[in-house]
Amino acid sequence: DADKIAGAHRRAPVHGPDRAGWGMRMTTVLAITGSYRDDGIIDQAVAAAAPAPDLLAHGEYLVRVGGCNDCHTAGYGATGGKVPKEQWLMGSDQGFLGPWGTTYPSNLRLSVSKMSEADWVAYSGSFHTRPPMPDFMVRDLPEQDRRALHRFISSLGPAGKDAPAYLPPGQ
Repeated sequence: DADKIAGAHRRAPVHGPDRAGWGMRMTTVLAITGSYRDDGIIDQAVAAAAPAPDLLAHGEYLVRVGGCNDCHTAGYGATGGKVPKEQWLMGSDQGFLGPWGTTYPSNLRLSVSKMSEADWVAYSGSFHTRPPMPDFMVRDLPEQDRRALHRFISSLGPAGKDAPAYLPPGQ
């Protein structure tokens, strides 16, 4: 019987109807180990003991899912994302025209290469740009995510040229 139970446990899905039960079991484990506080937050000591994430891989993931390449990598959208990583984030000559004027996606590789990680974290936590850049999304990222972005973009190395300068409305 023990083998049947163990076998059934190995085959049980971690998704679907049992998912809520999994959450309750995890909460119970955390409560028993003293890692779960009454307010539902996992104790920081337990979080600190967790292995550090691979910031380089996480930075690449954020660039991909955050849509950074959509504007900051020439030809990315037109090729369905089939641009070699060596060409990523070098800006574009394709401008975005709106009531604010015309903006061009900056060469992030050149920009980030001029900043230390600490400088980037400070800058990216407070910067404001012109549309269509969703700067609020970057500002709202946790510091660890902004560090990951810096590490990934820096790993690509400086390359390319500066994007064209902003043009005011009517120009």
